Amino acid sequence: MKIAIDAMGGDFAPFEIIKGVEIARDRYKDIEFQLYGTEGEVKPLIQNWERIELIPTTEVIAMGDEPVKAMRRKKDSSMVRAAMAVKAGRADALFSAGNTGALLSSAIFLVGRIKGVDRPALATALPSFGGKYDHFVFMDLGANADSKPVHLYQYGILGSFYASHVLKIDEPSVRLLNNGAEEDKGDEVHKTAHQLMKNSPSFNFLGNIEARDLLDGTADVVVADGFSGNAALKATEGTALMMLKQIKQSILAAGLRGKIGGALLKPAFKEVQKKLDYNEAGGAVILGTKAPVVKTHGSAKATAVANTMGQIKIMVDTQLIPDIQQYINAHTEELRAGNDALSEQTND
Repeated sequence: MKIAIDAMGGDFAPFEIIKGVEIARDRYKDIEFQLYGTEGEVKPLIQNWERIELIPTTEVIAMGDEPVKAMRRKKDSSMVRAAMAVKAGRADALFSAGNTGALLSSAIFLVGRIKGVDRPALATALPSFGGKYDHFVFMDLGANADSKPVHLYQYGILGSFYASHVLKIDEPSVRLLNNGAEEDKGDEVHKTAHQLMKNSPSFNFLGNIEARDLLDGTADVVVADGFSGNAALKATEGTALMMLKQIKQSILAAGLRGKIGGALLKPAFKEVQKKLDYNEAGGAVILGTKAPVVKTHGSAKATAVANTMGQIKIMVDTQLIPDIQQYINAHTEELRAGNDALSEQTND
């Protein structure tokens, strides 16, 4: 198994990227790592060259670069060269902690879409605090601001495959993020998507879900349009981090009694903090491309990088992409027919 790595992407690249790769190399004996990056910066950081190859590049896509322009103009950038290696079959997967928009563009235009998937989506595993499993799949997180009902339907399929293959969830349940739990809530896109998903044999659809219930464990996959998904994700992350911060400040301000109580509760707080830590969960996945493409947090450290390599390994080992492609191929016409019929019904 070979993973093409954008060694220059991320706030702490290339140091933390290389450090994470070496942790992963020692942890996973069947992975070879292709590092794409500036030779003068990357080469001195590598302590052990076992199963590591450096492919020198001369350009870097910065976080502030315009995504599509950067992808097209900086052809010798670490990200583009890594994506081209996957496209050419020289690597099995692509990893970056860099510019999200540029990685999305590289995934769609260079690695390529699975035939039958209209719009690849960005998905991540979020913690679940009330369900049977520790995490659930949440998508789309911003790859597509506007979505049609058929796109949301496809996200249900993609998310279900990821949940079963990578998170090992049996018969994952799917819900649609909306502004109410009732079937008739939302705009026409979400109403139509609800009907399309409701009658689908492709996954186990349980109806709508509101943003306040995301972490309750009532769904294994939550589907959203990119705008709503991104907003809900950031609001959830921000609220969780602020609550932990406020609890800590309240304990410190409560005097000796509060500090003793805080010390007794410290293991519980640590467990919650670990569950919310993106370094533990791995990266966000661009689902719907011909090969695994994974983006970890821009400020990710070595632990997150190493864990994401394990996440990619599971995706390749479990044949996630071939299984999605096979399923889409078998159900494309059925999906189109159902969507067209429902759209005509709505228009009438």
